[in-house]
Amino acid sequence: MTTKNNQADPRVIRTRRLLQDAFDSLIQEKDFESITVRDIAERATVNRATFYAHFVDKFEILEVRLMESFMTIMDRRISGHEVLNQETIQSIFLGICEFHKSLSTICKRRNTSLAPVFEIQIKQKIQTILLSFIDKDKMLSPPNAPFSTNTAAVMLSWGMYGAAYVWNNEGNLTSAESFVKQAMPLVMNGAQELLG
Repeated sequence: MTTKNNQADPRVIRTRRLLQDAFDSLIQEKDFESITVRDIAERATVNRATFYAHFVDKFEILEVRLMESFMTIMDRRISGHEVLNQETIQSIFLGICEFHKSLSTICKRRNTSLAPVFEIQIKQKIQTILLSFIDKDKMLSPPNAPFSTNTAAVMLSWGMYGAAYVWNNEGNLTSAESFVKQAMPLVMNGAQELLG
């Protein structure tokens, strides 16, 4: 049985964490493009074969790290929300802003190289989160949702993601709360199809 198939094994969990920690420390020192699998393995004090037993490449370890960070923020922000309404959308939007701001912590050096790597996955995750609130009884998922609902969720997720991205890149001139509060009328206009 390979380590990829035995995710619950404490040794696998420990080694994956060791590799992720090594990656986290390297991303503080170097741009993503210049980090190699060899760098990660050496920092984690394992060999490259061990790295490849856990991750396909450095892009996968980055994606895992960023998705964990994103979902931790989102889970905290939407905890207790039962339906998609203005308050829920605002919490999701604040979470997206918080995530973008956290990228500066994850990667203290310039993180422009990171955006293309994870942008599509994050937008799809936002879309899935939005659609999960639409009809809990029917448990709509993106492939099963009506076309107009899917399109509205795509537009809303991409719009909030893009606005948060620009807000963060402009240096957070206002707090996330102020920015989201000012943007919410526009967001809610776009959310009308989802709110029915």
